[in-house]
Amino acid sequence: MDQEVNSRQQRKQLEEQQRRRHTKNKGPREPKGPKGPKRSLIKKIIIAILALFIAIFAIGATVFAIYAAQAPKLDEELLKDPVSSKFYDANGKVFYTMGDQQREHVNYEDIPVGMRDAIIATEDSRFFEHHGIDFIRLGGSVLANFRYGFGAQGGSTLTQQVIKNSFLTGEKTLKRKAQEAYLSVQLEREYSKEEIFEMYFNKVLMSGRIYGFGTAAKYFYGKDLKDLTLDEEALLAGMPQAPNAYNPFKNPERAEKRRNIVLGLMYQHKKITKEQMEAAQKVDVKKGLLPESKRKTASTSKYDAYIDVVLKELAENGDEKALEEGVNVYTTLDPNAQKIVEKTMNNAANFPTKDIQAGLSVIDTQTGAIVAVGGGRDYGPERGFNYAEALTNRQPGSTMKPLIDYGPAIENLKWSTGKTIVDEPMTYTGTDQQINNFDHQYKGTITIRQALYNSRNIPAVKTFKEVGTDKTKAFVKNLGIDANNITESDAIGGGKITLSPIEMAGAYAAFGNNGIYTKPHAIKKIVYRDGKTAKSYTPDPVPAMSDYTAYMVTDMLRDVVGYKYGASGTAAGIPGLDVAGKTGTTNYSSQQFSDYGLPDSAVPDSWFAGYTSKYSIAVWSGYADYKVPITTSAERVLPQQLFRTVMSQISAYTQTPNFQQPNSVVRVGNELYVKGQQPVSYTPPVENKDNQKLNAPTGLKASYDANSKAINLTWSHKASGDQAPKFKVSVSVDGGGSQALTETSSNSFTYNGAEDGKTYLFSVVAVAGDKTSDAATTSIQIQAPTPEPDPTPPDQSETPTPPDQSENPNPPTDGNNQGNTDSNGDNTNPDQNNPPGQQNQGNGNGRGNGNGNANGNGKNKANTNSLNGYTPTDQTQKQQ
Repeated sequence: MDQEVNSRQQRKQLEEQQRRRHTKNKGPREPKGPKGPKRSLIKKIIIAILALFIAIFAIGATVFAIYAAQAPKLDEELLKDPVSSKFYDANGKVFYTMGDQQREHVNYEDIPVGMRDAIIATEDSRFFEHHGIDFIRLGGSVLANFRYGFGAQGGSTLTQQVIKNSFLTGEKTLKRKAQEAYLSVQLEREYSKEEIFEMYFNKVLMSGRIYGFGTAAKYFYGKDLKDLTLDEEALLAGMPQAPNAYNPFKNPERAEKRRNIVLGLMYQHKKITKEQMEAAQKVDVKKGLLPESKRKTASTSKYDAYIDVVLKELAENGDEKALEEGVNVYTTLDPNAQKIVEKTMNNAANFPTKDIQAGLSVIDTQTGAIVAVGGGRDYGPERGFNYAEALTNRQPGSTMKPLIDYGPAIENLKWSTGKTIVDEPMTYTGTDQQINNFDHQYKGTITIRQALYNSRNIPAVKTFKEVGTDKTKAFVKNLGIDANNITESDAIGGGKITLSPIEMAGAYAAFGNNGIYTKPHAIKKIVYRDGKTAKSYTPDPVPAMSDYTAYMVTDMLRDVVGYKYGASGTAAGIPGLDVAGKTGTTNYSSQQFSDYGLPDSAVPDSWFAGYTSKYSIAVWSGYADYKVPITTSAERVLPQQLFRTVMSQISAYTQTPNFQQPNSVVRVGNELYVKGQQPVSYTPPVENKDNQKLNAPTGLKASYDANSKAINLTWSHKASGDQAPKFKVSVSVDGGGSQALTETSSNSFTYNGAEDGKTYLFSVVAVAGDKTSDAATTSIQIQAPTPEPDPTPPDQSETPTPPDQSENPNPPTDGNNQGNTDSNGDNTNPDQNNPPGQQNQGNGNGRGNGNGNANGNGKNKANTNSLNGYTPTDQTQKQQ
């Protein structure tokens, strides 16, 4: 028994020893814990994540299936023929359809290999490998969109582009991308790669109104595709990304950069050798391009200059490619105003020389809408340079003085229009460079009102300095003007700041709209193919200045077109219409006078910007070749005459209220003050019935009696006082100067001697004592007699001679004066003692050396001078 126990005890001891050795070998023993629950939680998380991914995939697949089911059917006609985009005028009527023009259709087998390689390397390098969607390219696009935002980079294949341009809109939505992907796969199943490439090749928008590579080859190079060189193929291949931006006629530098990128891609994808790439990149981008004399119009349409402005606006807003998809573009075009502008611009009798050019824009003063555009004389589709919107390298002269000098002074310093300033010898800050007035004389102490309508240069620079560049920059920025590099020479329009007529008219419109600026725009909205999705283009109005600044500047600019001594813009005045405006003339530098062999009277540019409460118009004139100068008074006064012609005629179709003085302005004598800044002794006038304004005549009508060749005028008038008014009647014939006809107590008048084919604009104002009403206006065009029928039998009728397709001169190039030029004096105006429509042909001249002088011949003395390449602007001495 004892032996058995001892044996059992020994056995237990042995087991304990073994257990200890085992524990020692395993290391410290881990505390016991809830192993099961922890493992269960991890497992649940993994399962939840997988379930979420499965759910997302299922939802995505369901959404994709729904969108795919809603996708349109493949239509071969839509696949092969471009979809048209429609342009609507301000009245909601279609005036142009884009995309239905004739084009060069090229079969796949006729497309040169080099042209194919250039397109594929640029647009879709794996085109012949994917099945409609390139997932490798798409992956890169997704990464880019995660980094830079949705839409930062596209992953579309050529197949997807064909689908989008044929059936879908350009909006970046999940629905559109899903339908695009689905239809792309379907397209690849039903058509061969070659057929799809041919669709893209002939359908893509190349520039402006040019569709397809075959059409573009003919238009830009005058060649068949097979005759294009490598550099030419690369240039065309790069254009679809931004058709108008890479137009080599209009933007050769940008086109060259894009061409070189395409050549680099061709080398990267082993389509060409490095030597071929480098040789083609060295070719001048202009080499081979058709000269303007040989270019053919892209299409015939109405209102070509306006359409060009619309196309540019679409491109600036990233919607140029939307034209391939078929969109409705709702514009601000007024067809009546556009017809008047084109008739004026295309009438050779309105221009003093055969080759002088002009650009003109009409803006709605209140909304900033571009109403009409004059791109140039006899402007046609794709005919090159649009002087209304593309003229951005010519200095504006003294049209800048209200914007740069006097507007900021009234806004920031609350100057009155009677603020005096000393016209005395002066140099530019930090230099000994003299600033001169047109007559090399100094008037001493004068008001800023006189300084502006006489366009004195020294007071303008003094005003600019008084305000300071920072406040001036802020002021003009609110008018859409970039003035980062503003200098003292900009105070008289001879610095770095340049504006197009559209930009100029938009800036001036703010003065006529109580200080509210709206960016000029030609598009109200675009509506995509679905008829529901729309994008607004109408900009928001911006308070650019106080209403007192707008009205006080306007009141001073009234005197520019008035009849005060030395007023520079009298040729732009329109009787019966409340008009304000400013002239501007620039000058060559002294070096340019020498290099170009110019006469002393030479200037490069003449401007006029003016407005009513309804319309704002800016006009530039000069020669396409900067070296060809303006030399006569008739050339210099041309912008004023074009302004008067267009403004008087378009105003005949609408009521134009006078500018209204705001409560923030008080008048003391002949000068205006910001309220609270008037003299202490000032007593506000007591309003009474005698001070009420006369009512304007209403219901003015004109009817033509063909038998007597007389125009009968009738009107009504509601009396607004005890004194019976009389009525002053005046007429303007074919946009010429206004002529007073009669002063009558009757409500009718007969104008005798009307001529066939002429347009007559009549104006009637009521007058009682020292009060004058607003004008009532109406116009009538006398139609020429209908010619006798042509006796030629129908089967022998003649084919009409096509219109003259001669080219426009080349656009202005390298014409900017260097930033140290002054502006030239407007030294020509109609002689006020001459019969209506007659102009004084005074010859003003001035050299760019600071000491030139010239005397105008005739009753107006026209002395101009310039300093170091500048001639001070807008000065005319008149014989009283």
